[in-house]
Formats: sequence, structure tokens, C-alpha cells
Amino acid sequence: MTTFEVSVEPRVAQSLEAMLLIRAFEEQSAALNAAGKSPSMCTSVGQEASAVGVMNALDERDQILTNHRSAGHLLARGADPRRILAEILGKSTGYCGGKSGSLHISVKELGVVLTSTIVGGELSLAPGVALSRQMLGGEGIVVVFFGDGAATEGIFHESINLAAVWNLPVLYVCENNQWQAFVHRKETMLADHISTWGASYGVKSQTVDGNDVDAVTAAAKDAVAYVRGTRKPFLLETYTYRLRGHMEPDPASYVDPAELQSWKERDPIATYEQRLLDEHAITPAELDAMKSRVRARIEDAAQFAMESPYPSFEELTTNVYA
Repeated sequence: MTTFEVSVEPRVAQSLEAMLLIRAFEEQSAALNAAGKSPSMCTSVGQEASAVGVMNALDERDQILTNHRSAGHLLARGADPRRILAEILGKSTGYCGGKSGSLHISVKELGVVLTSTIVGGELSLAPGVALSRQMLGGEGIVVVFFGDGAATEGIFHESINLAAVWNLPVLYVCENNQWQAFVHRKETMLADHISTWGASYGVKSQTVDGNDVDAVTAAAKDAVAYVRGTRKPFLLETYTYRLRGHMEPDPASYVDPAELQSWKERDPIATYEQRLLDEHAITPAELDAMKSRVRARIEDAAQFAMESPYPSFEELTTNVYA
């Protein structure tokens, strides 16, 4: 297991814009919920670097399984914020016709197999998806996102053990955001890092600073290359922090204010903005223009979702299996 050892690649403004888009989208979703215009959802505010960094390393051959904090992964993969927000609002223009909400979205054309609202549910399916690819001769790999909460459930150990025994091309991405719903991870596990558990199954693993998008990108590219080349699993832990409550609305009064403040000072977006400015990789004017583009896209997405129609009654029994 390697901890925080990566060779940082050249930084690109596209990563910053992708993180800004995720943050703006989730803040807009939270605002709509607070106004009584949208159902509750789980945000990934503070974890944007993890989503963008991992997606930077993938290509169109790869398949993705994600969890209840899925909007960041979907947007980083290239999903349309208008259709995601429409889906959250239950509108017919959403990716699943308004039937999935925020917790079950799938986007076939982007390789997003599913979003699981069951904690660890995606872990139970990842080996099966990878086995299918292996049997059909597919070149892509399977990437499964889960949190430290899911890692403390039995299904994580069953999943990674099976992937190791059967040599399945699965990249396990544990976004260790320190919180398991309303419980701090220190109450459920003694180790600081999930990646240390990989060795028990003969799985190569690494922990990376999940608040540094360049570091995540570099580590993810190395991990993806390993899985592609060996067709064996790899466990990548992105060490990060959830800056909002478990779900909207949640004032997160259970969070230690000092801990929260210390992580806010490591906000992945603010620190990356400053780094790019300091290194003259982006100008203040370019940054302002970027933020304006993102703001316009999210405002357009909100208008599109709010104005979209609900599914008709005739669609009630379409695209269902039972």
C-alpha cells in the first residue's frame, strides 16, 4: 500500500470547470429542496476532486457503478445537468424518464450501469458486471464507487475477495469522506485508511489525497493502467471530506465545528483555483469567465427541469420488470 505518493501531471483548466459544475449543480439542487421545489438528495460537496480525477482516467470502453452521491460522478463522466436535474425532479425529460429520482440513475450511453441507493449495493454487482465483460471479451474495465460506510459492511469484503480470486478487471474506488451517514468513521473502524485492507485479499492498493484533483488523476491513471493490463482488481482510496450533511436538508449539527473548518480550508475547488492562479495556468479573467459559463449552465438546467412535464399515466408500467 502506498500513501500519498503520486507524480502530479500537468494541471488543466477542464478539471477545475468540471469541479465547479458539480459544486454549482449540487448547491442548486439543495436550494431547490430548501424552497420546497425538489425532493431531498445526497450531495458530494467537498468531494469533487475525487469524481473528476477518477473520470479523467477513464475512456468510453469503461463501465461505472456508483452510489447515492452520484451526481458528481455523472457530471464528471459527461452527463447533461439538465437531464440529471429533471430526473431528480421526476420529470419525463430525465435520463430515466423521471422514474429513478436521484438514487437510481443509469446512463447507458455513458457506461453508467446503475446508481444504488442501498449502501454497498453497487459492490455486490461489480464483480458480475466485470465477469460479463470478461466472458464477452470486452476491453473496458469496471469502476465501482463506494464510501467508507460501505467498506465496513460485509459485501465489500465479499466483492473484493471474489474479484481477486477470479481475476476480474474492477477498479474499486473508496471515497473515504470520514462520515457514514450520521456516524463518524472513527466509531466504526480503527484504521484510518480503507486501502490497508486490500493486502488481505492480495489486491494492490493506494491511498491518495482526494482533495487534490491532479493527484487523484495521476493515481487513477496508474490504477486504470494496472487493471487494464493485468485484468486484476485494484483498490484506490480517495481520502476526502463531506462538507454538507448526509442528505438535504441536514444541518449536520453532529459534526465537530473545528473538524469541519479544518477541511473547509482544504476545499478542493478553492485550493485548486489558487494553485492555477499562482502558477499562471489560468488568469483571473479566465476564471471569472469559467464561473459565468458554469452558472449559466446550471441556471439553464434548473429552468429546463422545472418547465419539463411529468411522465404521463400511460408510462407507469413501461420499462419495468415486475
